[in-house]
Amino acid sequence: MKFKDIQDKIKNTIIPAVPVPFNEDGSINHDSQQSYVEWMNNQPIKSVALWAHTGRGLYISREQREYVYNSWREGLSNDKLILCGVGARIEDSIKDEEYIEGAVDMAIHAKELGADMILPYAPTLFRGRSNQDEMIVKYHKRIAEVGLPMVLFFLYEEAGGITYSQDVLRELFKIENVIGIKMATLDSIMTYQDVSNLIMEEAPHISLITGEDRMFGYTIMRGAVGALVGLGSIYTRLQYDMMKAYYNEEHSSFIEKSIIVDNLAEHTFYSPMEGYIERVLYILAKKGIIDMEAVNDPYGPGVTDEERNRIDKFIEKLGNM
Repeated sequence: MKFKDIQDKIKNTIIPAVPVPFNEDGSINHDSQQSYVEWMNNQPIKSVALWAHTGRGLYISREQREYVYNSWREGLSNDKLILCGVGARIEDSIKDEEYIEGAVDMAIHAKELGADMILPYAPTLFRGRSNQDEMIVKYHKRIAEVGLPMVLFFLYEEAGGITYSQDVLRELFKIENVIGIKMATLDSIMTYQDVSNLIMEEAPHISLITGEDRMFGYTIMRGAVGALVGLGSIYTRLQYDMMKAYYNEEHSSFIEKSIIVDNLAEHTFYSPMEGYIERVLYILAKKGIIDMEAVNDPYGPGVTDEERNRIDKFIEKLGNM
């Protein structure tokens, strides 16, 4: 499938960034993984995002990543696409080239498995350097050499991202493989607006994709032609229906659904933000999609009983939605 065909296919759609159901010992709960894949395959999606932050892509082993990929590829309909997050963890004394090549190796692995697209992690190793802009561009150009369509990832720094200047974005938008950019700049609505304007005015060939779980509805109104969000891993149809209502100019329905989606985000994405992954796993278990024993995120802060009770009340209020 050509780059433009993939770009067209994901337009006006939601791409759930899916979590991995873990056992308490950190192993993957295979039964819950299969159950979750089956459930998601019946949602109104055209693609899923694996190995992203929600799926702990930089933490799980190569073998675990391969299992996760294969379980989704085997369980999804053939017409559904798979996007893989690619990057490298920052280890002590890691050299720039080692960091870049680690991300390239992960991209190659994704390509070998059959991934349709990749999402390079924000290259935070270079944050604050005098040559930050140069290294950001170099990192993406090396990953692009793997040959897969790329969705850039602009993540705000407090969440572990790095700031892309307008000049850096102009250079990245020139890379042939780049079909879109996921924006997750929760702490700066102006940054989102500025990038949206840049795309409309100078780079209309780039798809603006919202990654804003807590500003979902607004960012659709502000120019996003798709969504790639961890929130999409739960109540997927609700969020798809919200997006569809906006694109179909059914504004009353859009506002009604957007209020519910905002409330859902406020029950899952809050400080400590890393806890959102186990919170969404808990919601999946409460909805009967995975087993409760698979509600573990070995790399997060855990979920308190108080949080669970709050989520329980919200799920009860939503009913069968």
